[in-house]
Amino acid sequence: MRKIKILLMTWFIMLTLTSCFEDLDDNVSINSNIIEINDFVWKGMNAVYLYKSEIPDLANDRFTSNEEYANYLDGFSSAEILFESLKHLPESVDKFSRIFDNYFDLQNAQEGTSLSNGIEFNLYLAPGGSSQVYGAITLVLNNSVADNEGVQRGQIFRSVNGTDLTENNFVDLLSQSSYTLNFADYNTNDTAERDDDTITINGLNANLTRAEYTENPVHRTEILNVGTTTIGYLMYNGFNANFNGALNDAFAEFQSANINELVIDLRYNGGGSVQTAAYMGSMVTGQYTGDVYSKLFYNENLQDSNRDFLFTNSIEGVGAINSLNLSKVYVLTTNKRTASASELLINSLKPYINVVVIGENTVGKTQASITIYDSSNLAFENVNPNHTYAMQPLVANSVNKDDDPVPPDGLTPDIELSEISFELGILGDVNEPLLAAAIANITGLGRSSSFQTGESIQPIKTDKFESLLEQDMYVDK
Repeated sequence: MRKIKILLMTWFIMLTLTSCFEDLDDNVSINSNIIEINDFVWKGMNAVYLYKSEIPDLANDRFTSNEEYANYLDGFSSAEILFESLKHLPESVDKFSRIFDNYFDLQNAQEGTSLSNGIEFNLYLAPGGSSQVYGAITLVLNNSVADNEGVQRGQIFRSVNGTDLTENNFVDLLSQSSYTLNFADYNTNDTAERDDDTITINGLNANLTRAEYTENPVHRTEILNVGTTTIGYLMYNGFNANFNGALNDAFAEFQSANINELVIDLRYNGGGSVQTAAYMGSMVTGQYTGDVYSKLFYNENLQDSNRDFLFTNSIEGVGAINSLNLSKVYVLTTNKRTASASELLINSLKPYINVVVIGENTVGKTQASITIYDSSNLAFENVNPNHTYAMQPLVANSVNKDDDPVPPDGLTPDIELSEISFELGILGDVNEPLLAAAIANITGLGRSSSFQTGESIQPIKTDKFESLLEQDMYVDK
């Protein structure tokens, strides 16, 4: 109902705008396809953009005539250029609004389906000060091409198709739809210094081809018995509403095992559905049904759409929630991947229970988006058939029950610990460094000194390889 309310209000706003500006095709002779798409971009941003009041070009009285409006739109050679011009402080505030030229790809990604070879990785500059690059496999998706090829987390690769990776070629080599990874061994030479480390090709290879793949974000669950403590471990990689049932089943497993403690691994979780994040918060707890979990605040034109998400005891279309009634939870994070709805979970639970964050500062995204299309009410129904553009602008700020947002520089961990490329460990294993740190804290042993070292170099930024919905938080349809 709330989504419908948002769209109805948007429809009213757009009717008001179109009453001022008649059908441009009837009055102005310019490139009709570009003007049509640009018209969608401007009116959509004018209707729902969170930072509309900060952008003079989005003011309702910005244009006094069809001609002035058409000339403005014609001044942008692409929808992408216009869209970027309408974002508020894109380097510091709005780093997340996006436009897509093919909404079918976006829809598939929201459903959890994409073309994937099944690996996620970090890239690093090789030791010794050269421009050479190596990669470390951080995640192998279940039942994917890479999984079937026997690729494992923690493997190091130095070359692709026999060509060494460098700063200049890694994008081209790793963007291919098919390629062969050439694996290597990382040797520290038993010293703490990094400059004398070596990376040597070991003769192992994996042939990887991108194929259509649907990811169940419930990547792994474990029941760990450590002394007298039973610990539940969940590796969860995306707040995807299509897998709410699978998430609830994971908590049923923990419930049946009578776990005492819970570790939620969100280190590679870029976000997703706000409602699914509220469901997970209700699974962790259970004692706060009906209380405010989080809040969304929209722009000045959409204040009636402001919404509270509540702790609940049921999932629409699934049934009763399997709640653990915990008063403490551990969350594992990284600073490049833990974002949006993952941060919302931490931020929204903190006023109620003890949330111990282990890892790195999170990304720092407190805003939510919706997908809008070129139609009278911005919904997919009756979408304009002349193009396939869609937008995901930021439309609302998410805060917890105390009105605290996620800070723009991210959430600070309680126990700071970085992953080391050549010592990643096995996910869900008690010796994996981040999980081991959680277990040490749970059992009162502090943190082993063997896990206190961090890598002196951060991964190379690899936006080219991030998924469509990386670092996202959206309001469900």
